[in-house]
Amino acid sequence: MLWRSVVGKLWFTFLLLVTVVLTILMVMLLRSFEKFHIQEAESQLVHHANMIANIYDGYTDQDEALMRIGQYTELLEINIILVNQGKKVMDKVEPGSWNLPLEVFYQNERLSQVFEGQSVVIEEGKFMLDDSNYTAPELMVAGVPLRTNEVDNSAVFLYQSLDVIEETSRETKGIIYLSAGIAIVLTTIFAFFLSTRITAPLRRMREAALELARGKFESKIPIVSHDEIGLLGMAFNRMARDLNVSMTELNQEKEQLSRILISMADGVITFNRQGEVMITNPPAERFLESWLYEDGVINQEMTPVELNNLFQKVVAGEKEQQLEMNIQGRSWAILMTPLYDADQIRGAVAVIRDMTEERQYDKLRKDFIANVSHELRTPISMLQGYSEAIIDDIAESHEEKKELARIIYDESLRMGRLVNELLDIARMEAGYVDLQKDEMDIHTFIQKVVRKFNGLAKDEEISLNLETIADLPTGYFDPDRIEQVLTNLIHNALRHTPKGGRVTVKVNRDENYFLFDVDDNGSGIAEQDLPYVFERFYKADKARTRAKGGTGLGLAIAKNIIDSHKGEITVRSKLNEGTCFSFKLPII
Repeated sequence: MLWRSVVGKLWFTFLLLVTVVLTILMVMLLRSFEKFHIQEAESQLVHHANMIANIYDGYTDQDEALMRIGQYTELLEINIILVNQGKKVMDKVEPGSWNLPLEVFYQNERLSQVFEGQSVVIEEGKFMLDDSNYTAPELMVAGVPLRTNEVDNSAVFLYQSLDVIEETSRETKGIIYLSAGIAIVLTTIFAFFLSTRITAPLRRMREAALELARGKFESKIPIVSHDEIGLLGMAFNRMARDLNVSMTELNQEKEQLSRILISMADGVITFNRQGEVMITNPPAERFLESWLYEDGVINQEMTPVELNNLFQKVVAGEKEQQLEMNIQGRSWAILMTPLYDADQIRGAVAVIRDMTEERQYDKLRKDFIANVSHELRTPISMLQGYSEAIIDDIAESHEEKKELARIIYDESLRMGRLVNELLDIARMEAGYVDLQKDEMDIHTFIQKVVRKFNGLAKDEEISLNLETIADLPTGYFDPDRIEQVLTNLIHNALRHTPKGGRVTVKVNRDENYFLFDVDDNGSGIAEQDLPYVFERFYKADKARTRAKGGTGLGLAIAKNIIDSHKGEITVRSKLNEGTCFSFKLPII
């Protein structure tokens, strides 16, 4: 982990650099000191040899000269051999040192040059000892010729072991190694401290970057220096401000787009490259819900096969395609257009428009006059016919005239009801609805409404059931109007359910609404009639028989009553399987 961090890398780099530099310096210093010590030792040996040669040459008496030489060399830890005319006249060997035989100096090529009186010789190496094959340790030998006379074979040889020089070198090495160790330790501390100081702003930048990744664009990095890291921090803060502005603008555009999609009357579905649904708005969701109910699909993530085929055509042809679908009696026009990412198609967008209302208006425009004329023509014809019968004295007896008058009266009542219902609808659509709202216990209210139809259901041999939940709050609505809606729905269900069938009234709730359902397993409503059941004068019975009665205005009135309560009424049905009318009222 340390190696993967910037601190570890900087620390290791500094340490490696200092170690390499110290190693090179140590090698150079050790070689320099070793050379210096050897040169110093050689210089001292030559100096002492010259002094001894001068002392020996300065006295005519050999014994006095040797005495002076002994006094001079008394404190020197140096081995001395003085040769005069080929004979060893002085041989001083330090205790514990090695005694070199005289033959060594004659046999050594360089040392033998001293006897010729030509030069001062320095020789380092290993030399054979007396009467043995044992080799002495490495020695440094300095030879100086005696110039008292011109006789050959006279010289002074001084030698000492190189262990003294190595001891001095070892002390020097110890000092150098200690200095290097201290330098490495100090470098380690300094490098770690420096790298930590350098990387501290980087760690703060990392934390700030993580905050940015979590969407907190207000994070700022304190600027404590104006070097490259400080400039990087300033650039990071500027980037954060720009990102904050950009994200705010994006969120605003996203919110604006979302509100536009929600407020659109047309449905919008966006597909990705794989044909998966990405974005939908409420009208599109209602379209998909209708399709799921129509085809009995359980998987909520599936899309209509027709849409998938249309999507494949759009992707393959790279141009917009159109389609019309009929679902639950509603007509949907679909326009799908490809979406491009540069030159590549990245998906498609489908605009779904509910064309039911337009077609409904066309149909109503054609059928309205026929519906009104039919509803008014029958009672008017009966009024005219029976009144003519009375005028022409066709009814001779008082009882016959009374019967004809009763028929005329009933038909006038029928016309009155029709006119009153038309007036109610007109007032409701104009917004003049007089609601007498009151707090009502839902259980008591619904039981009273259902109880009114128990006798009719029993006579028709139909099972009438009531299903409610226990925790229903108190409702606030116009009880007479809502009873009128329920009466119409239950009565319609009983009229269109055969013997042995069932009608179920359900009351439930969600977070904001009371949910009422009137469900039956009767004859059902044809798919093409579903969009028009709440329209005035509309009847699914095209024969217009009056065997089951009704003026075709009940459901239109029910819809207006529910709308005036800020609710919603819907219908789901399948032919010969049953019908379910549902409406919801807000919980206040």
